[in-house]
Amino acid sequence: MPGASVSTLRIVETKWRALAADRRVIDGALVVGCLLLTVLAVKGHWSELPRPVIAGAGVAGSAAQWLRRRRPHLAAVAGSAAYALSGNPGPALVGLYSGGSYAARRQVWAVVLVGWAGLAGWSWIGEGRLSAFDAVTSGLAAAVVVAVGVHAATRRALQESLAERAEQAEAERALRDERARSAERTRIAREMHDVLAHKVSLIALHAGALELKAGGDPEQARHGAALIRVTAREALRELRTVLGVLQAAPGPDVAPFADLTELVEASAQAGQEVELHDHAGPLPPEMARVVYRVAQEGLTNARKHAPGAPATITVDKGADALVTVTVHNAPAAGSPLDLPGAGAGLIGLAERLRLVGGSVQSGRDTSDGWDLRAFVPWSDGSGAA
Repeated sequence: MPGASVSTLRIVETKWRALAADRRVIDGALVVGCLLLTVLAVKGHWSELPRPVIAGAGVAGSAAQWLRRRRPHLAAVAGSAAYALSGNPGPALVGLYSGGSYAARRQVWAVVLVGWAGLAGWSWIGEGRLSAFDAVTSGLAAAVVVAVGVHAATRRALQESLAERAEQAEAERALRDERARSAERTRIAREMHDVLAHKVSLIALHAGALELKAGGDPEQARHGAALIRVTAREALRELRTVLGVLQAAPGPDVAPFADLTELVEASAQAGQEVELHDHAGPLPPEMARVVYRVAQEGLTNARKHAPGAPATITVDKGADALVTVTVHNAPAAGSPLDLPGAGAGLIGLAERLRLVGGSVQSGRDTSDGWDLRAFVPWSDGSGAA
C-alpha cells in the first residue's frame, strides 16, 4: 500500500528530526565519536607518549565534551590537552567550537589561546621543539575553529530573536483581534440598547393610553392595540437587523434607520407631542445616523422621565460645518414611567459621538426642563471633515 508506506516514512522522518534536534543525543554522539578517535589514536600511536597516557588523555578529553554547553571553558581546556597528549583532534575541535559558541564573548580570546597551546603542544611533544610555522598555523587553526563557533552562536541568537519577535507579533495580533471583538460587542450592545429603549418606551406609552381608554370608545381601543402591535413588530425587526451584524462578515455599519420625520411621526402616534425644526438639510448617511440616535435617545428619555411634556428637536448647521442637535422637553407633567434602565444610554451616546469627533451635553434648563445637545462635526464618510 503506497499510502501506508508514505505515512510510515513521514513518521520515521519526524522522529528522526526530533531525535537529531535533541541536545543530549547530539552531545552523546560527539562523545562517542571522540572516544572512537581515541581508540584509533591508541592503536595508531598518534603521540610519542606511552599508550596509557594517550588513552587516559583521550578518554578524559572526550568525556569533558558532555559538559560542553554548560562548561565550555572546561571542554576547551580538556580537548586541547587531549590533543597535545594523545594527538586526538576530536576533543580539541569540539571543545574549541563549544568555547566559541557558548562562552562569553569577552572570553573568546582565552579560548583561542587555550586552543593554540593544545595544537602547538602536540607539535612540541612530537618534535621536541616548536617552529615558527607550527606556532602560526596552530594559532590560525584555533582561531578558525573558535570563529566558526562564534558564528554559530550569532546565528542561533538571531534565530531565537526572530522566533521571539514572531511570537510577540502573534500575541499582539491576538490582542488586536480581541480588542476589535470587544469593540464590536460594545457597538452591538449600544445598538440594541438604542433600539429597544426607544421602542419599549413607545409601547409603554401606547399601553398607558390604551389603559386610560379601556372603558371608552372600542374603536380607539382597537387603534391603540394596533399601534402597540405595529411598534412591537418594528422593535423585533430592528432587533433582528442589529443581531444580524453578529453573523455578517466585517464591513460597514448596519443600514441607517428611519429619518427624523418618521421618528417624530411614530412618537406623535404614541401620544407624545413632538416638534421638529430641521435647519441643516440632507446629511451624509453616517452623520444622519448619529443625529437620528441623538434625537431617539432624547425622546426616549423625555418619555421615561417627563411623560406628557412636549418635546422639540432642533437640528442646525453652523458656519464651521458643525451640526448641532438639541432635544428639549418641558418640565414633567406627570410621574416618570416605571421602566427599567441600565443608565447607559447617555454613556453610549457620548461614546458614539466621541468616535466621530463630536461631544454631547445634557442638563436642566432655566425653565426646569431638560436639554440634550450634541455637536457632530461634518463628515461625508471619506475621512475628510
